[in-house]
Amino acid sequence: MRLRWSWTCIFLLSVAVVAWAEVDEAEEEDEAFVEDSVETEAAEADANVSFQVTYKTPVPTGEVFFAETFDDGSMGRWHLSKTMKEDVDDDIAKYDGKWEVETLKENKVPGDLGLVLKSRAKHHAISAMLDKPFVFEDKPLVIQYEVNFQDGIDCGGAYIKLLSDSADLDLEQFNDRTPYSIMFGPDKCGEDYKLHFIFRHKNPLNNDLEEKHAKRANVDLKKFYTDRKTHLYTLVLNPDNTYEIFIDQSSVNQGSLLNDVVPPVNPPKEIDDPKDRKPEDWDERAKIPDPEAMKPDDWDEEAPAMIEDPSGLKPEDWLDDEPELVPDPSAEKPDDWDEEMDGEWEAPQIPNPACEMAIGCGAWKPPMMNNPHYKGKWKAPLIDNPNFQGTWSPRKIPNPDYFEDLHPFRMSAFRAVGLELWSMTSDIYFDNFIVTSEKAVADRWASDSWGLKKLVASANEPGILSQLVLAAEDRPWLWIIYILTVGLPIGLGVLFCWPKKATDDYTYKKVDPPKAADVEEEEEEEEEQAEGDAEREGEEGEEEEDEAEEDAEAEEDAEAETEAAEGKGDLEEKLDEAEAAAGEAAGDVLDGAEEDEVTKSNDTASDDEMKEADEGAHITGDGLKQAVRKRRVRKD
Repeated sequence: MRLRWSWTCIFLLSVAVVAWAEVDEAEEEDEAFVEDSVETEAAEADANVSFQVTYKTPVPTGEVFFAETFDDGSMGRWHLSKTMKEDVDDDIAKYDGKWEVETLKENKVPGDLGLVLKSRAKHHAISAMLDKPFVFEDKPLVIQYEVNFQDGIDCGGAYIKLLSDSADLDLEQFNDRTPYSIMFGPDKCGEDYKLHFIFRHKNPLNNDLEEKHAKRANVDLKKFYTDRKTHLYTLVLNPDNTYEIFIDQSSVNQGSLLNDVVPPVNPPKEIDDPKDRKPEDWDERAKIPDPEAMKPDDWDEEAPAMIEDPSGLKPEDWLDDEPELVPDPSAEKPDDWDEEMDGEWEAPQIPNPACEMAIGCGAWKPPMMNNPHYKGKWKAPLIDNPNFQGTWSPRKIPNPDYFEDLHPFRMSAFRAVGLELWSMTSDIYFDNFIVTSEKAVADRWASDSWGLKKLVASANEPGILSQLVLAAEDRPWLWIIYILTVGLPIGLGVLFCWPKKATDDYTYKKVDPPKAADVEEEEEEEEEQAEGDAEREGEEGEEEEDEAEEDAEAEEDAEAETEAAEGKGDLEEKLDEAEAAAGEAAGDVLDGAEEDEVTKSNDTASDDEMKEADEGAHITGDGLKQAVRKRRVRKD
């Protein structure tokens, strides 16, 4: 377990080191890229610019219908509207909102200028002619420009309109009713964040123009309105009727002009007959109450849902005679109390002090419980309706307004770009408009313009810690999340990774050697077995001797006397040897006991061992084999 947590700690430390190294390496690469791609010019830079680059006005390449950078500081090709907005109050109907060409407030790029909407709560209208009209035939349409909500946005738009090509197009009369082919760009009011793509489609039957709205973007758009950064908006419209919308060169919406717009380009072939009416006897009920069902006789509809619990008992200390509320004894009638006007004065009611020490006061009522016999109002079960005819719908008839346009891309040509806006927030920044037929041209244009703004904004962006502190200033509860986010991993790391001090207590327990009694029992069993074998051998020997005695009794009597005398001398010698062997065995036993005393740390020899030593000293004759066997066992 300890080894596993050690490897876990090493792995976590390795991940942290690698992540730190990658972050440092990424920052060094970004700094190197910035130093290689741009050169600082301190003399020309504004004092407020924290990251300075050399900016060069981008020059478009390829087929371009319109391109505007505002870097010359003028609005020479742009025309302010001088007309009035219809259907509004006269005091706000005029397009009198102010426009200026200036630099960004933050993350400035020296030399880069843009068009800024300066007024709030005003109508603004400004437009410019294209270099040549764009005709929807077999080339894609690419529209791209930059927007920066420098002061955020409360309610207002930053979309552009591509004004339709017509003989009576007058930019000074540009207003909300001026015909346009496409409207594209961000719009926000309240908490509704939109990215418009609207095109006007001409009905081939009656030539009426109808607005078609693309489906909503599939990303959260809020950050593009609130981060006060310059964002790049791009619309790509293809001859195959597909479209794709990009923000900061990342796709946020795509679809088809035939299938992904509301209302659809082509109307349905059939429609409901407006004259058709549902018959009066049409039955749309799939289920009906069973007409043959009868309410059971024991069904009590009047039974209450709750009844008093019959097992409930009134507590012994319940105060029946004490009311729950009593008049406040400290209350006094106000001096200005007029009994004729205000009625008789009564002291306000307060909780009865006598009830504080009791379980309850007043009239006791048993607790309520669910009524086991409650069934509610009886209803007949439902069965399939034999007369069910389905859900009625009017019959279909051919749509008299039906048409099929398989090429909605071929909409009205346009030859001007315009901004017609109402905003409750000022200082909305526009820059680097381009209309082209090639996506690659727009991408190169963006890299030479918006790319530098993004680079400067990234370099000037505060660190992660600064962003967290700023976020917590508006939302103090974030500090709790910060503390938990930082403290929890540290606490877990200390808990599982910090080396623990060994707390195991090893108990050294004395192990007693085998007891002498157990050894003696084993010896006795072996001796009994040996004696049994000896007795059986003796009996067999006696039988043989009896047979030999019958053959030569006389000779055996003489030889017996001689052998008896010799056996007596041999027996004495054996007895002497047995006594010497017993003495040696007793000495070995005593030596083993002394060694056990030293090894057992002041443990004394047991009574059994002393007894064995005494018995060993008195072993005689027939105990020779036993003494030798005991000596061998004790040595083992």
